[in-house]
Amino acid sequence: MLLAIDCGNTNTVFAIWDGDDWVASWRTATEWQRTADQYYVWLTSLMQFQKIEADITEVIVSSTVPRVVFNLRVFADRYFNCRPIVVGKADCALPVNPRVDIGTQVGPDRLVNTAGAYDRHGGDLIVVDFGTATTFDVVAHDGAYVGGVIAPGVNLSLEALHNAAAALPHVDISKPQQVVGTNTVACMQSGVFWGYIGLVREICARIKAERGVAMRVVSTGGLAPLFQQAEALFDAFEDDLTMHGLTVIHRYNKEL
Repeated sequence: MLLAIDCGNTNTVFAIWDGDDWVASWRTATEWQRTADQYYVWLTSLMQFQKIEADITEVIVSSTVPRVVFNLRVFADRYFNCRPIVVGKADCALPVNPRVDIGTQVGPDRLVNTAGAYDRHGGDLIVVDFGTATTFDVVAHDGAYVGGVIAPGVNLSLEALHNAAAALPHVDISKPQQVVGTNTVACMQSGVFWGYIGLVREICARIKAERGVAMRVVSTGGLAPLFQQAEALFDAFEDDLTMHGLTVIHRYNKEL
């Protein structure tokens, strides 16, 4: 079985793929200090608790935090006796290579989202990922990543307001009852919520105009459904896009 690991700036997801479906998945905080042994104890404890028996023989990793990759490599080698496929490294082939400026290093998460979205929806896509950063990935007609946009994440924006302005509290994002807030929390929620609605709509419109072709917009990330409540911003929502992309890239490398 395949163990797929998606390491983001905030959280890391471990999921077991049996070739047809996901057997189980778990989420933990991303900590670069965590050792290979700690990963193994944490993972096997959860598997035992859920009575999951899985013969893991292969591992694929996507990590936006370079410092964790070494320990994940050791983890795969020591406990599963395999060399993991690490997206973004020279020995990891992609179904279609990105077309960006020479010397540009594309984030592994963006390459994985591109592969997953193209596999499910075809080309000419904009993939909007609501993570620590809000990213817009442009997928060409043939499945190549050809660039995108990076904006501050929703929660990052709220934290910046709280940390930079002493009088502003920490608030959770939600759809406000009305645009004009009548208290501090409502004002902050309205500014962030409707601000991001405008940001997504405007950036997608400008990408489509610049590309000059009809494009579908696919969203992923935990906050995407929240923003879809207000406006028809997206043509599709994929809650497991990154993990699906890892299986696509893994399959492609095994078939070479």
